[in-house]
Amino acid sequence: MAQTWHDLLFAHWSIDPAVLRPLVPPQLPLDLFQGRCWIGVVPFWMSHIHARGLPPIPGLSRFPELNVRTYVTLADKPGVYFMSLDAASLPAVWAARTFYHLPYFHAKMSSRIENDWIVYSSRRYSDSAEFHGRYRPTNSAQPRAQGSLEHWLTSRYCLYTVTDDGVYRAEIHHQPWQLQDADASFEINTVSAVDGLPPLAGTPLLHFSKRLEVLIWPLRRVSQAEPVATTTDLRDAVVSPTLP
Repeated sequence: MAQTWHDLLFAHWSIDPAVLRPLVPPQLPLDLFQGRCWIGVVPFWMSHIHARGLPPIPGLSRFPELNVRTYVTLADKPGVYFMSLDAASLPAVWAARTFYHLPYFHAKMSSRIENDWIVYSSRRYSDSAEFHGRYRPTNSAQPRAQGSLEHWLTSRYCLYTVTDDGVYRAEIHHQPWQLQDADASFEINTVSAVDGLPPLAGTPLLHFSKRLEVLIWPLRRVSQAEPVATTTDLRDAVVSPTLP
């Protein structure tokens, strides 16, 4: 599958691994950066969505998406675990749930530009998850150095999902992120609370990306998956990078 992401905001908050561990399937070891896990709230919109060898379908290839994510590593491969994903396209929600086993939800959503700000809103139809805010870049785009927190958060080229019959991975390919620092204000942000997370306190780490072309492969089962020992033995339940 190919798609293009536009006007994407990474809003990240650090979180205690002990708080996050019960909310992520035990088969997936949590990733840590300097002893902390991270939660990302990521609004954007996508276009040119189509399967390999087929053209985009009119009316189904352009819509906003909002995800809540954290980071895991399995079999030495860093990836993303999605707590939830909201999308404005009901067929896309059905397809992602059916073929990728991801926790997608249908939502009423909009993304528009207003005086250099991206004004974004999302309200889920099935529950109280809601997001209203605005954001904009504050400097020019640049790659982030390997070993930096920004590189660690964003340089992940697969997603993980867990079903009754095992752990699955989907490979994701794109050019390295060209990130801009960002400014943002959030009027309402309850999407993470609905996922069971505590309030996201403090000032988030903010980054913006204007456009990124992405390829996503089908799910494949990860044969090396093994459950972590317990939710309290964090030495076995997390993976921490080697810092430079």
